[in-house]
Amino acid sequence: MSEPRVLRYAAFASSPDGGNPAGVVLDARGLSPETMQRIAAEVDDAETAVVTGTTDAGARAIRYFSPIAEVPFCGHATIATAVALAEHGDALGPLPTTIRFSTPVGEIPITVTHEPDGLRAAFTSRAPVVTPLPQADLDAILDLIGLAADDLDADLPPRIADAGNPHPLLVIADREVFDRFTFDPVAARTLMDARGWPATITVVHRVGDAAFSARNIFPVGRITEDPATGSAAAALGGYLRELGAVPVPSRVEVHQGAHVGRPGLLSVDIPASGGIIVSGTAVPIP
Repeated sequence: MSEPRVLRYAAFASSPDGGNPAGVVLDARGLSPETMQRIAAEVDDAETAVVTGTTDAGARAIRYFSPIAEVPFCGHATIATAVALAEHGDALGPLPTTIRFSTPVGEIPITVTHEPDGLRAAFTSRAPVVTPLPQADLDAILDLIGLAADDLDADLPPRIADAGNPHPLLVIADREVFDRFTFDPVAARTLMDARGWPATITVVHRVGDAAFSARNIFPVGRITEDPATGSAAAALGGYLRELGAVPVPSRVEVHQGAHVGRPGLLSVDIPASGGIIVSGTAVPIP
């Protein structure tokens, strides 16, 4: 069969040079997993999303591939795919008001609206689960980024937060320390593979009552830090709710990508219970 059309979108951005690039294949029916993986490796973005068909219940079946492996869920590629469907239409049938994506971690509802800043998509994660970060894992991450326990925000202790992918989550108290930490990508990949962390190590700094800056360690291919991470933003929302660090319901904004030259903005709505809503714009990359 002929090669499918591959689109590229920048998610959580208002211009193609911001946010997080994602590959999108709107019709991957009949493709083998090996072909999907090859396409993702050729696109070489953090993730490529492929729509593989529809379920009996009418949801769009979707899978996500990094350049090296399939991943359970990807927030920015979900946003990109929803906007691409709204712009290009869907070969699988008419689009409902709320698109439902059937993902490896469960069904994810997503809406697309026309806003002054462009098409905006919002997905609702599965209900997050927040668990302690084992001391050995915390020590390994601190060693990786060259920091000490004293650099952490005492009011926001480390955890593993999972709203689709498990994200080790650390909060750095001082902005200068947050901005200047570095890491060895090879050592980071070795650590993440050994621990079975399929997505990012999330490091954030609180910049206001309802705003955070985020850096997401994700060494894969030419990428070392993910420019904008929807699943990590959902995990952060669940973490903040679990710790009682924000009132509920509330909205926080996550600024990410400036450290790698692709600034983006993720909006995170935190209800009193259930899934976290992550929204942002997405634009085509020529």
